Amino acid sequence: MSVHKDLIQHAANQNKVYQEFLALDQQREFFIEEAVQLCKQNAPFSVAKINEVTNKINKINLRFIPTRENVTVEMVREYVNKQ
Repeated sequence: MSVHKDLIQHAANQNKVYQEFLALDQQREFFIEEAVQLCKQNAPFSVAKINEVTNKINKINLRFIPTRENVTVEMVREYVNKQ
């Protein structure tokens, strides 16, 4: 019975961490879109918030979550210019 409870607890913990990842990933996408929109308007923008969230995502220890690359101002500009 103890092993069963341990497995349930492990699954609950994994789910909690995965939900945290999903929230951070959504936040990262929001910040990227915000930077893209500012860049399109030729307004100043920063990638600091994007990379802060990216670093939090990369610290999550789930095997099936690939690491995310930090974003540079140049990357945003290149993306906008390709559109």
